[in-house]
Amino acid sequence: MMSAYGSLETALQCMQHGAYDYISKPFRPDEVVLTIKKALERLKLQNENKQLRHQLHRSRPTPKTIGNSQVMREILEKVDTLAQVKSPVLICGETGTGKELIARALHENSRRSNKPFIAINCSAISAHLIESELFGHRKGSFTGADKSHTGLFAAAHGGTLFLDEIGELPLDVQPKLLRVLQEGEVRPVGETKPNKIDVRIVTATACTLKDEVQSGSFREDLYYRLAVVELNLPALRSRPDDIPALANHFVQLIAQREQRSIPQLTHEALNTLQSYRWPGNIRELENMMEKIMIFHHGEQIELEHLPPELTTPQHNQRRSMDALSLKVSITALEKHHISAALVQTSGNRVQAAKILEISLRSLHYKIKEYGI
Repeated sequence: MMSAYGSLETALQCMQHGAYDYISKPFRPDEVVLTIKKALERLKLQNENKQLRHQLHRSRPTPKTIGNSQVMREILEKVDTLAQVKSPVLICGETGTGKELIARALHENSRRSNKPFIAINCSAISAHLIESELFGHRKGSFTGADKSHTGLFAAAHGGTLFLDEIGELPLDVQPKLLRVLQEGEVRPVGETKPNKIDVRIVTATACTLKDEVQSGSFREDLYYRLAVVELNLPALRSRPDDIPALANHFVQLIAQREQRSIPQLTHEALNTLQSYRWPGNIRELENMMEKIMIFHHGEQIELEHLPPELTTPQHNQRRSMDALSLKVSITALEKHHISAALVQTSGNRVQAAKILEISLRSLHYKIKEYGI
């Protein structure tokens, strides 16, 4: 910034608005050249720093990149391609399959990696607050709005906003999200003028949004805007070859965190881990390995160190008291009926909900709760 009317106040304002330096007239040519050289050096350092962070993110081992199954190789190839564009991505998969990890990979491998990555679970915020949380609000726009709030879209400007459980987004908020996708602008609650925004939107769901569209609880036009590209993450039980690498990875992380030696998983223990169905997917595997590490301090993790649910046959897992538990019996009956309905309808949840005579939303909750 160059001006004949120099003052400290003006210089500070210029710096706050992004100027590298401030030069007052009259000036010397060598002063200008030196300032430009310093600015270029800082820009070079910033670019090198960005590249180093980018390489660090790509080289850092994370659960999403561990394993060599064909399905995961194909997904990671798509992630590398999608990271270079701004198109919305819808990530589908069971709870615990690593949907947020994939969303972070899309961000970290993109040109937006030095900008914010903000994640929000749409089911964790009450319906009457989610609009304000996403788009912001003006002070006094509603009861309790004692100060203005920028909102998550504004906070993620230049970066990525990850909306988990997008199927839980209230129907009256969906048109506003559609407008963001179409126009690239948000209008805070209580404001009359929209604000331009540059945010890449990545969404995730554990249910089938097409079923939500059929039931009328999710807008069809919004679905097609969000699902420009759809990534379907496989359940852990469908890629058992990746389980040994994942289990060893978690053991190593936990041992390093607790400053312990790293135990080795025996062949029998790994085989048992591979034969388990893992209804909670990667998250359940991580939790189980941590539980094992808490109570076992030997050099090897053997079959006898695994929890009973992995080593005991299914028909022997219930204790005698469980057979008399009404809660256990009702749960088993619900799981059986839901599974049977889904098989009968070839996985169509809308039809299954009708057969079971419950709402589609209730069916989704029970599927997640029971890990079906």
